[in-house]
Amino acid sequence: MESFSNDTKRLSRLTAILTQLQTKRLITAAELADKFSVSSRTIYRDIKALEQAGIPILTEEGKGYAMMEGYRLAPVALSESEANALITAEQLVSKNKDASFVRDYREAMSKIRSVLKYNTKDKVNLLANRILFSQNTENDRTSNYLSDLQLALTNFNLLEINYQSAESPEMNKRIVEPFALLSTQENWLLVAWCRLRKDYRNFRLDRIIHLNVLSDKFEPHNLSLMEYFEHCKKNIKPLT
Repeated sequence: MESFSNDTKRLSRLTAILTQLQTKRLITAAELADKFSVSSRTIYRDIKALEQAGIPILTEEGKGYAMMEGYRLAPVALSESEANALITAEQLVSKNKDASFVRDYREAMSKIRSVLKYNTKDKVNLLANRILFSQNTENDRTSNYLSDLQLALTNFNLLEINYQSAESPEMNKRIVEPFALLSTQENWLLVAWCRLRKDYRNFRLDRIIHLNVLSDKFEPHNLSLMEYFEHCKKNIKPLT
């Protein structure tokens, strides 16, 4: 009985490792060992077992493991609780004030719904009709740039923005390097390195009149978000 239990645990872990490999570009044995509360040696054995089963896992020396590009497993079945969590999150997202974010999430959820089992699909549809969040009941959309900004941030594209600050009715044109995106109760904020001011600035998305994602790239910022917040404490800047 104990052997059966151990085999079940290992099968569950192997499946979870596959999920991690599909969702992350690179992951180390130490990270996997920590996540599943086993030794790195156990992870090495698990990776070898997956390779022997025909899973094309690449090993990058000193960096970790990755799934061969282009290889995809069949969709992982969601439990009812996991599906419910996504449906609940969808209700929150639908109240967001950025139209592009709402659109992208709904399209993603449509794809997820399509692979749910019929009985789970019926239950999540029932739940979706029984959950309501009171914020932004008018479904007011104040921006439509979040999707473009996310892509620019992760691909290190410069942005050209026309921005109207709270202090002046005049339009300002800036070239900025997107660094982070912060959500407030009312609006999204773009944190970016402003090439005009030579410092980080916050830009409210509802005040960006026009945005152009440039093909020009910038060097990735050698700064974490927590380090940025420390920078703010020492050198507080108002919304630009």
